[in-house]
Amino acid sequence: MKPDKDTQEKWLHDPNNWKWNFFYYNKEDKRVFPPKRMPAFGWTINFANKKSIFAFVVLVLILITITSFLSK
Repeated sequence: MKPDKDTQEKWLHDPNNWKWNFFYYNKEDKRVFPPKRMPAFGWTINFANKKSIFAFVVLVLILITITSFLSK
């Protein structure tokens, strides 16, 4: 079940969900790419969600592969 807007806002602004004020870590939040503290800056990764970590690794590998082909 998707959390309501108030719950999402509470998670986003709870300092306990941010490690070193940079990494979002919330086991209750099942979203793969939640918004950053300031949503105008895009999305972040929920490092407590295995799907998020997997998606992040896949994106990094794709970027590395593309840049390696372009640099040849």
